[in-house]
Amino acid sequence: MATKKKFKLFDAVLAAVCIVLVVEAVAPAAAIGPWQYIWWAIMLVAFFLPYGMISAELGTTYDDEGGLYDWVKRAFGRRNGSRVAWYYWVNFPLWMASLAVLFTDILLAITGVEINWILTLVIQLAFIWVVILISNYRVSQSKWLINIGTIVKVILIVAMGGLGIYGAVVNGFANSGSLADISPLMGISFISIILFNFMGFEVVTTFAGDMQNPKKEIPKAIVVGGILIAIFYLFGAFGVSAAIPYNELSVDSGFMDAAGILLMGAPGIILSIIGILFMFSLIANLSSWSFGVNYVAMYAARDHAMPKVFEKENKDEVPSSANIINGVVATVIVIVAAILGQVNPDAVDAFWTLFALNVVTLLASYIFMFPAFQKLRKVDADRERPYKVPGGKGMIGIMTWVPFALLILAIVFLLFPYNADTGMLEPDIILIIGVIISVVLGEIIAAVTTKKAPKETARKE
Repeated sequence: MATKKKFKLFDAVLAAVCIVLVVEAVAPAAAIGPWQYIWWAIMLVAFFLPYGMISAELGTTYDDEGGLYDWVKRAFGRRNGSRVAWYYWVNFPLWMASLAVLFTDILLAITGVEINWILTLVIQLAFIWVVILISNYRVSQSKWLINIGTIVKVILIVAMGGLGIYGAVVNGFANSGSLADISPLMGISFISIILFNFMGFEVVTTFAGDMQNPKKEIPKAIVVGGILIAIFYLFGAFGVSAAIPYNELSVDSGFMDAAGILLMGAPGIILSIIGILFMFSLIANLSSWSFGVNYVAMYAARDHAMPKVFEKENKDEVPSSANIINGVVATVIVIVAAILGQVNPDAVDAFWTLFALNVVTLLASYIFMFPAFQKLRKVDADRERPYKVPGGKGMIGIMTWVPFALLILAIVFLLFPYNADTGMLEPDIILIIGVIISVVLGEIIAAVTTKKAPKETARKE
C-alpha cells in the first residue's frame, strides 16, 4: 500500500479554484454583452449555489472515489451510471486535444515563429504527454503544480480585470451597458459558457483519500473556493467588457485576444510573459481535472460500467490505464485534426469544434446528478450526512430541477447557436454529428459493459 501524503484544507481550496476557474472562458463570456451580468447573477443563484452544496453533500455522504458515477448508480442503476461515466471521461481527451491546439497557437503567436504543420503537431503531442506524465502521480504529490497553477490563474484574471478597469477610467467605458446593444438570444445561446466555467467541484470530492478529514474539509473547500471563484470571474469579465467593445469580441475570442487588445501599445515582452503564464495555467488545469476524471473511469470499470482496460492503477494507486488512454485518444484527435486541416484549412476551426464538443459531453454528464441527489434523499434517508443541503422538500425540488433544466437548455442552445448575422438560432451540424457519435458510443459501452455485471443489490454500507 502506497503511503498517502495528506492534502490539507488550504490545498483543497486552491485545488477547487484551479479546477473550476477557467481563464480562457472569461473573454467569450464577456462577448455576451451586458446580458452577461444578468446571466452571471441568474447562474450564480440558480446553478452555482445548488451545484456546490449538492456536491458537498454527496461527496461527504458517499466518500469513495467513484464520485459522480457512484452517486448516479446508487440512485438510478449501473446502466445510467455507465452513461455518466462515459460522458464524464470522454470530455477530457477532447478538452486536452483542444487545449493542445490552443497551446501551440499561443506559443507561435508570442514567439513570432512560423513552422510547418508537422512541427506544430509535435508541439501539440508534447503538450499532451507532459499532462499525462504529471497526471500519473497522486494529487498530494502534484499539489505544488495545482497551487502554483491557481496563483497563476488568479494573477491572470485579476490582471485582465484591472487592465480593463484602468482602460475604462482613462479612455472611458467601451460599451454603453444598454441591454438593447445585443440581442438577449446571444446570452441565452451561450449560457453554456458560464455553466462550463462553474464545473468541477465534484472533482474535489475524489481527493478524499488524500485528505486528513474530508467530511469537514470538503464542504469548507467548496464554500470558500466557490466564493473566490465567483469574485474572480465577475471581476475579470467586468474588466474585459469595460475596456473592449463588444464588436471586437466574439464567443470565439480567447484570453490572449483580449489581453492583446488591453495591452495594445505595451512592450511585447509583457504580452509574452502573460502568454507563458497562460500556457502554464492550461497544463495545471488539465492536470488537476485528470485526477477526478481518471478515478471515476477506473472506479466505473471495476464496477462493470466502463471497459476493463480502464481499471488498472500504478504503484502509487493512480489510475494509470485511464490516464494513458486519455493521451492516446487526444493524440489521435490532434493528428486527425492536423491532417484534415491540411486537406481543407477552412473546413473547421479545430480548437472551437473540439472545445464545444467537450462542453456538450461534460454538461451531459451532470444531467443525472441533480435528480440523483433528490432520489438518494428519499431512498437512503437514514444514512448519516456530515453536510446536508438545507431546506425542505420544496426547496430541495427547486435545487434539483432548476439546475437540471438549465443544463438541458445550455446543451440545446450550444447545438443551435445564435447567428448574429441572421438573428436566428442555427444548427451546428459538425457539433451535432460529434454529439451523435459520442451518444452512440456511450450506449454501446453501457450495453456491453453492464451486460455481464453481477446483479445489483441495495447498498447498506
